[in-house]
Amino acid sequence: MSECVSSGVEGLDEIIGGGFPRGSLILLAGNPGTGKTVFSAHFLVKGAESDEPGIYVSFAEDKGLLIKNISNHLGCDLKLLEDEGKVRILDLVAMKDIGISAILDLILREVRAAKAKRLVVDSFTAMAQAFKEPIDVRVFVHTILNRIVRQMGCTTLIIEEVPLGESKISTGVEEFVADSVILLRAGEVGGLLLRELELVKVRGTRLAQRKLVYTLEGGFKAFPPFKPKLAMEPKRFQPIPDPPEKYSTGSGDLDEALGGGVPRGSLTLLDVNEKVTTLQYHLFVASMAANFVLQGRGLIDIPSSGVDPFMFYKYFSIYGGTEEDFNRYVRIIEAKSVSKLKPLPSVITMKGEDWREDLDKALKISSQLRVETGQPTLSIIGVDTLITLYGEERCEEILNLAAIWARRVDAAVIAIIKAGRKKLSKRLSALADVYLHLTRENGCLLLSNIKPGTALYAVEMDVSKGYPLPKLTPIV
Repeated sequence: MSECVSSGVEGLDEIIGGGFPRGSLILLAGNPGTGKTVFSAHFLVKGAESDEPGIYVSFAEDKGLLIKNISNHLGCDLKLLEDEGKVRILDLVAMKDIGISAILDLILREVRAAKAKRLVVDSFTAMAQAFKEPIDVRVFVHTILNRIVRQMGCTTLIIEEVPLGESKISTGVEEFVADSVILLRAGEVGGLLLRELELVKVRGTRLAQRKLVYTLEGGFKAFPPFKPKLAMEPKRFQPIPDPPEKYSTGSGDLDEALGGGVPRGSLTLLDVNEKVTTLQYHLFVASMAANFVLQGRGLIDIPSSGVDPFMFYKYFSIYGGTEEDFNRYVRIIEAKSVSKLKPLPSVITMKGEDWREDLDKALKISSQLRVETGQPTLSIIGVDTLITLYGEERCEEILNLAAIWARRVDAAVIAIIKAGRKKLSKRLSALADVYLHLTRENGCLLLSNIKPGTALYAVEMDVSKGYPLPKLTPIV
């Protein structure tokens, strides 16, 4: 197995087997604004941090501006790295017309002098426009490949611009000599910006995942498919204090996305795509449930289909909740018990026949918890369960009354609606104070904060505190 060179891009190396093969040629292509320069800078700076000197050849941007932009994007001091001899920047913006031989000689001299292990050419497109003959393009590529990449073992990344409105790489370089080809795209999902990285090929690597979501937030970060994690040292959940007029969701990242949390006396609609698993949407619901219960507040839960009381109890225990906490503060409502296991004392069975009678009973249970604890309550409602019991029309009426009740007593309600109910979801969104949508693209879990704001976040599971929390990174 050949030695690998880290791409420097968080999340990418694990997909490509640890990095790019050392002494290989990488073609990075994409439309303007897709982050090609930022990607390349990560590649070069990672080399500098690993005692692998690098050279950045720029035909598109002058040196001063390049240093400023890269330093800002990556949060590093590129000028300092250059002063230390770890990075060399060749500004050839004004030298494109000197001829291919002179350009090649200059690059070769610099690579030898610096004993460079990494080289970036930005951009091949800008440079090729100065070539007088088409054959010059091949001469340049093959010289880079044979003398710099193969003979000197200098891993080289060449940038190519893809014109706006096009998605095809046009030079044909990738067909002949590139060991790895990466294509960056900017698309959208639900009307929001979605960035996608496609691994067209990585020679010598079997790719289980060819497309990844990425962001330019704080540099360049790619997101492998969502993975559940276990806390190495499980701890009891530490509640987050509520900001004025709001309830914390139990997640600092989600609170920030919502401007502090969910409003007091509010209905939150969590719209879950068919690609999203129960564990994935419970990452959001369970943290808010733990934040309420472990502050001595009551929780009413009407589980979604496929979630029984014992599953909910298991989720709760992951956050350090005890059986005593569960029995004291949690009430689970179900139409009838289908479990053959011994029923939990906190489970309350409804008839599922008269929706008004059942709603009245649920509100009384919530009021009783509020009196016992002296604290507001949180209700988590599986919309599909209400539809199964009472039909879609009654379900909408129940949630409307629940929203009115929540505002009256300063409670919080989360309604979980699963795929296949687009019309109902649209109608319920009018009732909601907060409207969130969960989906997956290229294996990455994505959260859209549709109401009150409009933003798209990549979601990862963070267990650094000893329990699972959603880690949100904006797609920008």
